[in-house]
Amino acid sequence: MKSKIPFYYHIVFFFLLLLTYVLWDIGLNDRRIEIVMNGMYYWTTVTYMLAVFCIYLLNFYFFCKWFLNKKKLLFYLLSIPVSLLLFTAVRYFLQEVVMYNITGEHNYYEEAREITYYIKDNFFFGLPAVILSALTFLFWQYQTTQHQNQELLLENKKAEFQMLKAQVSPHFLFNTLNSFYSQLILKDDKMADDILVLSDLLRYVITETDKDEAILSKEIQFIQNYIHLQKKRFEDQLFLDFSVEGDYSNEKILSSALIHFVENVFKHGKFNKEEEKASISIRIKEDFLEITTFNYFNEGENYSSTGIGFDNLTKRLEYTYKDQFILEKTEENNTFKTYLKIPLKK
Repeated sequence: MKSKIPFYYHIVFFFLLLLTYVLWDIGLNDRRIEIVMNGMYYWTTVTYMLAVFCIYLLNFYFFCKWFLNKKKLLFYLLSIPVSLLLFTAVRYFLQEVVMYNITGEHNYYEEAREITYYIKDNFFFGLPAVILSALTFLFWQYQTTQHQNQELLLENKKAEFQMLKAQVSPHFLFNTLNSFYSQLILKDDKMADDILVLSDLLRYVITETDKDEAILSKEIQFIQNYIHLQKKRFEDQLFLDFSVEGDYSNEKILSSALIHFVENVFKHGKFNKEEEKASISIRIKEDFLEITTFNYFNEGENYSSTGIGFDNLTKRLEYTYKDQFILEKTEENNTFKTYLKIPLKK
């Protein structure tokens, strides 16, 4: 979901800025057209604006990305003098080296080109580059966030619509299952327990999965119920290692994040051979959770192409956790591995 500003936006922006600078000079400073059309005016203006453009790009793609994007305001403020010194160096190179070699004229007279004076005189001329790049970066970040919010809202509305279609009188469904459970409890304890597990599974899907966050203990209980019913489905042909390590209770995570990986294992994995055993491992530490899955799949199947759900999950993770999560998938030799690490909310 991360959005990048097209580079040509910067070029168009600075072309308009250069035009504004020249028109401002003509309109407010009463600069005569003859002077504006003069070669030296052209060279000094263009080289100055080019120096501004270079520092603008440096600040936008490096300092803003490293510090402003991560809300490290103090580090960003400390980077501003570095940007201004670099502006001085770039301007000196463009005007006193490049321009001089082409036109034979300097912008500064000889005494003013002394390094200390030149830095002092040019230090704050680079501020427009820093200010413009920071404002552009923040504006684009705001626009991207707004766009992401709209996308996520639309996806949630679609999901709610699909959920409503699936919820054909859930109370009727639960009452029916409870009726089956009551009839079976006296005749077949195991079947009755399975009906109870199925009822809990459906109740969770209907009442919890439309929320933004899920309680970790409920999410893991849901996965355990899901795997329990899958074992019934596969009977004795399900070769799967499932484990949960660590302590957990009321920590919160992104809703339905874990079940995505579990469902993919059952949807695409092979389970009927012990030497091709699948595995699902969940580990809980103090402030984060890891889930790792591994399974074999049928030769010739393009496993990665099955993942519209994976793309949607990635967007939800980016929106919820920003850059505080790790998501990896690996496909090789008819095996598929996934790994997710996310922070836990207390």
